[in-house]
Amino acid sequence: MPPHRLDESIAFVPVNIAVLTVSDTRDASNDTSGDTLVGRITDAGHNIAARTLLRDDTDVLQAQLRVWIDDPAIDVIISTGGTGLTGRDVTVEAMKPLFEKEIDGFSVLFHMMSYGKIGTSTVQSRACAGVARGTYLFALPGSTGAVKDGWDEILRWQLDIRHRPCNFVEIMPRLEEHRRK
Repeated sequence: MPPHRLDESIAFVPVNIAVLTVSDTRDASNDTSGDTLVGRITDAGHNIAARTLLRDDTDVLQAQLRVWIDDPAIDVIISTGGTGLTGRDVTVEAMKPLFEKEIDGFSVLFHMMSYGKIGTSTVQSRACAGVARGTYLFALPGSTGAVKDGWDEILRWQLDIRHRPCNFVEIMPRLEEHRRK
């Protein structure tokens, strides 16, 4: 079976995605990674539910993430930037404590795919993903290439309900089953 198979008999379901760029050096005029991500999301047929650019500050990032997690109009949050190893890279520290479940396979797959393109330099990224109160969260590195790779090779497919044999969209209604007891 090819790695990306779509069942065209199933109707596409757009999801509502918030995009967060994390950077101390970029602004709206030069946010190429955020622009690239937004372009790919909308080209795939999904909705941009929100977008912002914030500095590398754990408290500021967590506050924004919590607002979006609590917003029923947002299904997915994708961040770009702040996943490296420097002292200012704090996206992972802001995001991971909010996870109820970590999606370990996202990081593994991202690194496998990235290794084929940038070799061992992939170890400097801490790309991660998880679920918090029914919302998916994905942290991508800040380079435009990493954003393209993360979207084109993983998220584009997993956020398409037609992807087989399974995908993130079809299980969205079940993410909070533990809360309904």
